[in-house]
Amino acid sequence: MDLGVRWKLHGDGRTPAPGAVVRPDERLSWPRTFGLGAQHVVAMFGASFVAPVLMGLDPNLAIMMSGVATVIFLLSTRGRVPSYLGCSLSFVGVAAVIRAQGGTSATVTGACFVVGVALFLVGLAVQRFGARIIHAAMPPIVTGAVVMLIGFNLAPVTASTYWPQDQWTALLTMLVTGAAVVCLRGFWSRIAIFLGLLFGYAVSWAFDRIFGRIHAADASGKVTDHWRLDLSGVGKADWIGLPSFHGPSFQWSAILVALPVVIALVAENAGHVKAVGEMTGDPLDDELGTAISADGAASMLSTAVGGPPNTTYSENIGVMAATRVYSTAAYWAAAGFALLFGLCPKFGAVVAAIPGGVLGGITVILYGMIGLLGAQIWLNARVDLRNPLNLVPAAAGIIIGIGGVTLKFTDNFSLNGIALGTIVVITGYHALRAMAPPHLKQEPLLDSGTSSYDAPGDQPASS
Repeated sequence: MDLGVRWKLHGDGRTPAPGAVVRPDERLSWPRTFGLGAQHVVAMFGASFVAPVLMGLDPNLAIMMSGVATVIFLLSTRGRVPSYLGCSLSFVGVAAVIRAQGGTSATVTGACFVVGVALFLVGLAVQRFGARIIHAAMPPIVTGAVVMLIGFNLAPVTASTYWPQDQWTALLTMLVTGAAVVCLRGFWSRIAIFLGLLFGYAVSWAFDRIFGRIHAADASGKVTDHWRLDLSGVGKADWIGLPSFHGPSFQWSAILVALPVVIALVAENAGHVKAVGEMTGDPLDDELGTAISADGAASMLSTAVGGPPNTTYSENIGVMAATRVYSTAAYWAAAGFALLFGLCPKFGAVVAAIPGGVLGGITVILYGMIGLLGAQIWLNARVDLRNPLNLVPAAAGIIIGIGGVTLKFTDNFSLNGIALGTIVVITGYHALRAMAPPHLKQEPLLDSGTSSYDAPGDQPASS
């Protein structure tokens, strides 16, 4: 069986020829390959640092399992789809809601495990029936609305939890991170969040030296006098050791909150496969189902031991586009580096010490970007929001999801926020479509825009 672990040397092994790319089954010299692997790890560090911290999970375990997830993905796709799998930011809002309801880390990972199972099953369905079923069940108006409400549902977390811990550090971190995203070019723009974190660390350290302790809310919400940057745990942490593991716990209320994220993960995987196929000139639509199921399987394994779920990372697509190196050998190297970082508790202690004000500045941009990805889905698909068939279910679901509207059935069971908003968008759209007059159904669900997923001879344009 071809597992995609054999690579031909590209040219002289140094740099791609002008206009050429290093294909997934090729590699540069091993020193350069390891260097590219390290670059991929740095590119995903920002989001992979922030996500588990915001979810209340062990960052060491998150980094380690991202390496394991990447290996699973590469083996499953037989090396055809170069990708790094890191902690998914789509679950941050889910974790916040579950913890607000009294859930523990085990409850969070249990709910995310079920999402991994659902994603795995979606991948199998796509392999069996083709990607048309995704568009039929979740057309762009539905996908965009769900992604939007998941992102914007996080706004109160920033406003009430992180920003108040140090508003001035948060403001400066937000400004610098935003400037880095917009003004930097190439590889540096891909690690803008990481650079924002470093800046926030430096500002917090400087403010502690200049102004002393801050009188503000700490991570628990209690107003005290405390240092902005507390590195006491770093000195106590070992250099080598295993991260902390725990098993998942399953609660229906938490599972219902988490399940809508499946829609966002399917959209992320589909976009990733399409983008990589276009950049390499190799049609990868036949790998979409495999990629989705591999992501689900990797997330199941990660959450089963207490880690966060994973997804494909757009940051690493940027690195590939900048370097024109799509070799999966570099991703194997990146996975190896991630495993090593996961075995260093001192590294995890540094991540866990990120000041709340820094997270406040980062999440203002990060959460907004997640929400606006939903709008990007609408723009790319040219969704007509003048059509009430699109406008009504999206508008209702987004307000319910963002505002935290609750629908109470019994004393022990209710639907609210993300879960209720998603149900309203999906069921509302399909129910209204069934009743709508013909002139509002401007395009069939199985439109020509999805034919390239299933047409065997369709060749995507190469960049």
